[in-house]
Amino acid sequence: MSEEHPVKRTTIILDEEERRYIDKLIEEGREPGIKPLISKMLDVYRSMSIVDWKYPGEYYSGVSRVAFINVEFINIMLQFISEENWQEVGQKIGEAARISLEASLGLQTSDREKWPGGVFKRLRVQGFGDFYVRDKYIVVKTPFISNHKFLNGFLQGLLGVPLETKTLTPPLILEIVESSKT
Repeated sequence: MSEEHPVKRTTIILDEEERRYIDKLIEEGREPGIKPLISKMLDVYRSMSIVDWKYPGEYYSGVSRVAFINVEFINIMLQFISEENWQEVGQKIGEAARISLEASLGLQTSDREKWPGGVFKRLRVQGFGDFYVRDKYIVVKTPFISNHKFLNGFLQGLLGVPLETKTLTPPLILEIVESSKT
């Protein structure tokens, strides 16, 4: 920091239960310390671009109303959709996510250079898992959507590229199929 903008110190008063929880995260090695944890929390909050928060579990981001759901919800939904339609349904949901990200956040989901710092960061913040591009592959560690057909379709609809699933269990690996193969 420069002398023009000196560092401001902030004191946060945590109740006993909150402090025990944070100490437990640090002791278990899940977090390196209280300052990095708070920085991470602020980064996630900032990344969510929350326009209107309605606790619990609902907020508006741009034009989209967002609610947190669990993996059981997705699995139950898939039970009522025939297996041959899983990828197509995933594609339609991915297309809806693409429209939402483009309209709300200005993210161009088909721009591969924007995937790591834009689209994949957004998916991580939203709880979809950790996404990485390695050459012509997309690697999904700890995927929220474990159904490989549905996830393949979701990513095809979101990213606008054809994908071929290479592994059926996490970490999921999907190959970006070049247009000469299609």
